[in-house]
Amino acid sequence: MFRTALRNVLAHKARLLMTVLAVMLGVAFVSGTLVFTNTLSNALQNSSAKGFDQVDVAVRPGAGDDDADATSKPPELTRALLDESAKVPGAASAIGVVTGFTAIADKDGKLIGGGFQSEGANYWGDKDTRYPLKDGAAPKGADQVALDARTAERAGYQVGDTVRLSVDGPVLSPTVSGIFTTDDGNVTAGGSLALFDTATAQRLFGKAGTYDEIDVKAAAGTSQTALKAALDKALPRNAVETTTATKLADDQAKSIASGMSGLKQGLLVFAGIALFVGTFIIANTFTMLVAQRTKELALMRAVGASRRQVTRSVLIEAFVVGAVAAVTGLVTGIGIGAGLRVLIVKLGATLPDGPLIVTPGTVGAALAVGILITMLAAWLPGRRAAKIPPVAAMSSVHATATTKSLVLRNTLGALVSGAGVAVVLAATSMKGSDGQAPMGIGAALLITGVFILTPLLSRPLIAAAGPLMRGFGVAGKLARQNSVRNPRRTAATASALMIGLTLITGMTVMAGSLQQAIDKMASASIRADYVVSMANGNGLSPDVAEKLAKTPGVTAVSPLSDGAVRIDDTSEWVTGVTGPAIGELTKLTVDDGTFKVGGTQVVVDDDVAKSRGWKAGSAFTVAFDDGQKQRLTVAGVYQGNDVVSGLLIDNTVLAPHRTNAADHTDKRVMVKTSDGATSATKDRLAKALGDNPAIKIQSRKDISNEIAQTFTLVLNMLYGLLAMAVLVAVLGVINTLAMSVFERSQEIGMLRAIGLDRKGIKRMVRLESLVISLFGGVLGIGLGVFFGWAAGELLGTSMPTYELVLPWARMALFLLLAATVGILAALWPARRAARMNMLTAIKSE
Repeated sequence: MFRTALRNVLAHKARLLMTVLAVMLGVAFVSGTLVFTNTLSNALQNSSAKGFDQVDVAVRPGAGDDDADATSKPPELTRALLDESAKVPGAASAIGVVTGFTAIADKDGKLIGGGFQSEGANYWGDKDTRYPLKDGAAPKGADQVALDARTAERAGYQVGDTVRLSVDGPVLSPTVSGIFTTDDGNVTAGGSLALFDTATAQRLFGKAGTYDEIDVKAAAGTSQTALKAALDKALPRNAVETTTATKLADDQAKSIASGMSGLKQGLLVFAGIALFVGTFIIANTFTMLVAQRTKELALMRAVGASRRQVTRSVLIEAFVVGAVAAVTGLVTGIGIGAGLRVLIVKLGATLPDGPLIVTPGTVGAALAVGILITMLAAWLPGRRAAKIPPVAAMSSVHATATTKSLVLRNTLGALVSGAGVAVVLAATSMKGSDGQAPMGIGAALLITGVFILTPLLSRPLIAAAGPLMRGFGVAGKLARQNSVRNPRRTAATASALMIGLTLITGMTVMAGSLQQAIDKMASASIRADYVVSMANGNGLSPDVAEKLAKTPGVTAVSPLSDGAVRIDDTSEWVTGVTGPAIGELTKLTVDDGTFKVGGTQVVVDDDVAKSRGWKAGSAFTVAFDDGQKQRLTVAGVYQGNDVVSGLLIDNTVLAPHRTNAADHTDKRVMVKTSDGATSATKDRLAKALGDNPAIKIQSRKDISNEIAQTFTLVLNMLYGLLAMAVLVAVLGVINTLAMSVFERSQEIGMLRAIGLDRKGIKRMVRLESLVISLFGGVLGIGLGVFFGWAAGELLGTSMPTYELVLPWARMALFLLLAATVGILAALWPARRAARMNMLTAIKSE
């Protein structure tokens, strides 16, 4: 049976080619994902580990004494602790480290890096081997700075140039004294690093006389563990916390691996989709191969082969096909993994160097996935072939689906689809994350149910195309009849395309609806012309609001500052605002009372009001950070959103109770101007703030566009990933048509003999492919719209402005894509059918 199966594979090489390609693409996606993520993770971990080469034990501030008063000053790393650490037995040297956010502008005044990746630190003089100088000298004094080589190259800075930068304060213009190299993770990820001398760094980052960390280097012959023990013994207990570099590197490696797992899982999901689509092609291919070899299999049964042996022979064929596809897929995947890394670098991302990582797990996963998927998909056709009675098969009486089997299939499909719809609808009534799992289960059930029902759906939907097909004459009529001749085959071919278009359409509907909801939220809740914030998401200095208020043309300003209070012995976050101005800057729907903030009057959103049992006129007592209490009254209850929410209190009430004025920062500042949102107004505001690269000044449109860019980027990435599934579906259509042409060779020869020319044969095959592809496209778009609506209903529970937006132009484009798939997929099978010799075709069996 093994030799027979092997001969069958070699005899049907051309027919199995598309199956091999489909499996190979899925396996390549899986192995490429594993190679790429393992390579990237290994490079980042090695780069991170290099950052700990100059430290054996890190000393950081401890938690302090448990019995200390709440107002006590937290432990700090002072110069005395640094000197004491350097004198510990086994210590060779100790370095004090100071770090903080530092925004660097390029020569056009734009921020370099990703905001949160823009950092600054101190250079520890001649003893600091962490940052080898590539050019120039170490920074000295407040008017000098050293830049990392990647940032200097990107921005075009050289030693002696003046650079504009900001450290949570006014814009500075120091001179570039030197350029250094570094393996810092933020820099390799595309960020920037600026170095100041220690005294300047301490002053800029608000750490006068103190450090964020003390890095201790061990003397020769002293282990990290021994040095840590010596430091623990010498330094004050609870005032410091010591950690070995090995532990830091291990923790960093785990953090990187955890971060990469999300990317890996996301890519593997799409690889799984491509493989799932490929199972339809495999099942279709083996079903048709088995049907074409019915007499051969019956003869094997007649000479003594058992049902199990027949099934086994089909599975052996599948094993060979899967093994070939898995090996080629693995090799292709290694190339994809290497190519992805090069592509990301070409697109501007900065990645650390490192070797290409191909683990035994990647090889095993590729082989297992390719072989198992192929054998599982071929098992049902093989089992069905073994059940064909030898006498019936040898008489060419193919076992067609019985009425009982069709009724059973349609009943099962209706039940599964109904269950899927019910679960999805139930999930739409849930809130937030509670409905995600039921939504996923319902979607899987519905897609499965529709797939089971596809043979039943194919007849009426394809029949609806009848009037259009009549315009193509005899070729159109034959194409329509051929497409419904074998509903199961048509269903399996169309379902592959249906799944890809379902996902694409659903995501497009959600993205468009979310974008409109965000636009509505911004326009519906904000009257301010501009919202000012820090590029890294940190708080703004209070003097930003003061400077904006003094700018010509500004009519209203209100900072939004966070604070914590206690109400009924529970903590509650509040937002401090400028009471008289907040009404001019926001446009919130008030459900109860009036929107009035000032003195002892506050407003709360509906969620806080509901949880506290408040309404307009309710009074309550708050306890501030300094321990003082005050009685406040709810003036109104408004509908909160992602822009403005929670309890709003006047800053004149909140600010006097802050225990540490240095901790007072504003998350955002809202600004309204007499001229509205214009480029001249924006330039005027930027100039008032010193053209600070660390500060973002955004209009309502800018905020929406920023979010839209994120949506567009993610959507385009998903389109690219799902293109793999669509490509596999195209291979399925080509495969089905090619094998169908071979199966109908005698019929095509007869059509040629009675007068249908080669153009007519080509047109017939192309129209058949077009109808099947459009059938899959219509089902996919319909399901995608339903899933997009359902997911939107789930999102709408937390986003009141959300409403369904149907992207008609995009959906028309997707339908056109399905038609294009059908036309392109039919080119080779149609050409092959038209070139058949009619006499040879008539004589074929």
